[in-house]
Amino acid sequence: MKKLILVRHAKSSWKENLNDHDRGLETRGFIDAELVSLKFKELNITPDLVLSSTAKRAKKTAEIFIKNLNFDQINFNLNEKLYDFSGESLVKTLKHVQNDANTLMLFGHNHALTYFVNTFGDTYIDNVPTSGLVIIDFQIDSWKYIIKGQTVKIIFPRDLRIK
Repeated sequence: MKKLILVRHAKSSWKENLNDHDRGLETRGFIDAELVSLKFKELNITPDLVLSSTAKRAKKTAEIFIKNLNFDQINFNLNEKLYDFSGESLVKTLKHVQNDANTLMLFGHNHALTYFVNTFGDTYIDNVPTSGLVIIDFQIDSWKYIIKGQTVKIIFPRDLRIK
């Protein structure tokens, strides 16, 4: 069995005139990433591998999760192919993950993540929001044979904010 934890990068800042790849996080992005990572920590799941898009906002989101989850010795890699918005490169990247990684955490972008969860999960999600986390279990032995799995957990920041 394989477990995939998908996280959309936190809310990005548009304050500076930067290219898309170099945009950082805005204040709400930091807060939401903290909320979701601490809620995820309650599940006591440690990934074998963490992959992130090379975009600044995705890397920073991954760093917040890694710090809050105490993943000091985690295998963390940046992958430029995850700077993907269609989902095609995300699927291709996933199919090349080594099979010794049974639990994979991946930080990426929309529309790719929403496309993926609706194609490979069994729960329809209209839109994975910034800092949104979705866990899908797959009854497979190899990532290259990815098939439809079971959506087992959804954590969205709007559900964690104090009203």
